[in-house]
Amino acid sequence: MTISNIWVFAQANDGAVTTGTLELLTKARSLGGTVSAVIGGDASAVAGTLGEFGASRVYATGDLGGALPGAAIASALVAVIEGGDRPDLIMFPQNYEGRDVMARLSVKLDRTVITPVFGGNTLVATTFSGEGPFLAAFRPKSFAAESAGGGAAEVMAAPVPDLGSTGGATVTAVHVEESTGPKLDEAEVVVSGGRGLGEADKFAMVDDLAKVLKGAAGASRAIVDAGWVPYSMQVGQTGKVVKPNVYIAAGISGATQHMVGMKGSKHIIAINKDAEAPIFGVADLGIVGDVHKVLPKLLEALQGRG
Repeated sequence: MTISNIWVFAQANDGAVTTGTLELLTKARSLGGTVSAVIGGDASAVAGTLGEFGASRVYATGDLGGALPGAAIASALVAVIEGGDRPDLIMFPQNYEGRDVMARLSVKLDRTVITPVFGGNTLVATTFSGEGPFLAAFRPKSFAAESAGGGAAEVMAAPVPDLGSTGGATVTAVHVEESTGPKLDEAEVVVSGGRGLGEADKFAMVDDLAKVLKGAAGASRAIVDAGWVPYSMQVGQTGKVVKPNVYIAAGISGATQHMVGMKGSKHIIAINKDAEAPIFGVADLGIVGDVHKVLPKLLEALQGRG
């Protein structure tokens, strides 16, 4: 199977290319051949970064107006493919928009897809059969992002064709949750809290420690489901995958679905009063103790250094 023409579904937030996009571009160029980025919206502000990480060109839909992003982007890409530029492989991030576009392309092109199995918790050997384009999705942090030092990618128009009845559905409003500090899935330090904190008010200790360490606060599914913190803070199979330099798990027992999301962290520190908690099985440093005593002492020591 020869892969010579690879597309990467690119995403950007506030004019900055996402880390996940840079990871996929890095992997794509390691496979050899031509690498192109495809993006919904205007690419002028991100062409430089996309080129730096290996894309020679970027297909951009331009302003999507109120159209459903998945429907509009998939239709635009099909038009490019039918126009003669047929990729061998299209790589997608395993997130909401990536899955939406990939699923619609799968139907329009009559091609199967490969996605992580059980949220990435199981490893399997899989291969495509038949003709491309092959469609595959990848979890965040599957690859390291490394600059190729390339120049700006050439921007090529991929206008959205008439969407027919699908165009009747429009986006009327978008709500973005406010956040401060490093993004959870990009932070070098992550401090996560779990049910062992006892009550919602105690999560403030996790927030405070994360701020002192200039990191991001995360959470286990248990306290997200309990309504202590928003879903955007959840680490795990059904939340975000993180691979920080330091991961501190406070009051988290270590359910499989949580460890799927953080086991790739470089250094894992676990704090739990249960010496048999599964989290200690992946921890580089384990502290058997009450988080209500350990965290305040740790905060005091760190603040004293400042």
